[in-house]
Amino acid sequence: MFDGRDITDLRAYKRARLGIALVPEGRRLFPELTVEENLRVAAAAGRQGRWTVDDVLETFPLLAPLRHQRAASLSGGEQQATAIARALLTNPRLLLLDEVSLGLAPVAVDGVYRALQPLLESGTTIVLVEQDLNRALSVASSVVCMLEGRLVLEGGAGELSREQVTNAYFGLART
Repeated sequence: MFDGRDITDLRAYKRARLGIALVPEGRRLFPELTVEENLRVAAAAGRQGRWTVDDVLETFPLLAPLRHQRAASLSGGEQQATAIARALLTNPRLLLLDEVSLGLAPVAVDGVYRALQPLLESGTTIVLVEQDLNRALSVASSVVCMLEGRLVLEGGAGELSREQVTNAYFGLART
C-alpha cells in the first residue's frame, strides 16, 4: 500500500511515477554508461522536484570527478553512491535502500552514510534494509524487524536496544 493505494500489481515505472525509488542490492547500474549518463537517464524519467544532477553531485562530492567514467570501472562505494544519486534524480517521496553497505570496504560505507545524512534531513522517507545494525540504528528514527514475513518488533530507534533487535531478527525472543 502506498498513499492508501494497492501498488502490488503496478509496473516499476508506474511506481516510480508515484514517487517510489529503489536502490536494489547489487546497485543495477548501466555498466557501459558513464556516471553522468546513469544520472541523466534517471533525471529524464524522473518527477519534477528538488533533485537535479548538480544537486546530487554536490551531495555526493566523490562522484563529480568520476562523472565521465564508466560505471563498470567504479569501486563498490562509488557504484553505491551513483545508484543512490540516480534514485534521487527521480525525486522520490519514498526511497527504498536495500543493503547499502553490503560488500563495501569500511571507508566506502563511511562515505555512503555521510551522504545519507542530508537525505535524512531533506524530508524524504527512507526505508533502509541494512545488515550493519549499528549503522542502521545510528541513522534510523524507527525500527521495524520482520521474521519470516511477520512483524516481530517495532519501535523508536532510541527506545530499542541492539540486543532486542538482534533477538527479534533471529527469533530468539518475542519483545
